[in-house]
Amino acid sequence: MQEVPLKQHLCACVLLLVFSSLLAPAAHAGNQVLGGIQLEGKSKVEKTSGVWIDGEYVGYLKELKGSKKLLLLPGEHTILVRQDGYRDFTEQVLVQPGQKQIVNVAMEKAATGPLPQVTATLKIAVNPSRAAVFLDGLFVGHVGEFEGLGRGMLIAPGRHQIRIALPGYQTFETNIAALANQKVEIKTNLVKSSAPVEEPLLTTTSTSAAVDVGNLPERGVPQNKK
Repeated sequence: MQEVPLKQHLCACVLLLVFSSLLAPAAHAGNQVLGGIQLEGKSKVEKTSGVWIDGEYVGYLKELKGSKKLLLLPGEHTILVRQDGYRDFTEQVLVQPGQKQIVNVAMEKAATGPLPQVTATLKIAVNPSRAAVFLDGLFVGHVGEFEGLGRGMLIAPGRHQIRIALPGYQTFETNIAALANQKVEIKTNLVKSSAPVEEPLLTTTSTSAAVDVGNLPERGVPQNKK
């Protein structure tokens, strides 16, 4: 093996250190250009609500911190928060470079019709559990709200379209025909995709649904989110 002269080796190390020192300020400057948005909610209703930024779904409120914190380019942005059975929460924010803003989210009950006397229960176990769930084209929550013991969604018996979508993944779609008092369960793993997001349900053109979602006691009587 050919030996590298000491002088040449030292020069290479110096160049590497200079290159690293140039990269570090650039990365730091990149962080300084962006501004942070922190969404706060008092109750489970707010914390499990879906969040759209400038018309695109980004996740549910409680998870948008740490590695998933919201970092936006400076300028005006529209924040939309949705929860089934509640009015949409909308806030316009002006993001400043290198600064963090706190937005307090408060959801208000919307007028909804009574549940049907006879229902079926839909349970969903899909990975990732942060994916948005749409029932017959209407946003009803994220997967994590409908999986696990004692959780599910009460739906009217009959045919329904279920779509589960998340940026970076292929949308999963299925149709079910639920019978009265039947428990229907959907299990799958979303497939990752590098293609641009083209799922229309992930934009704000879709609306939220007025169905009863949340924890279900073992006797099957719906319990609203608190």
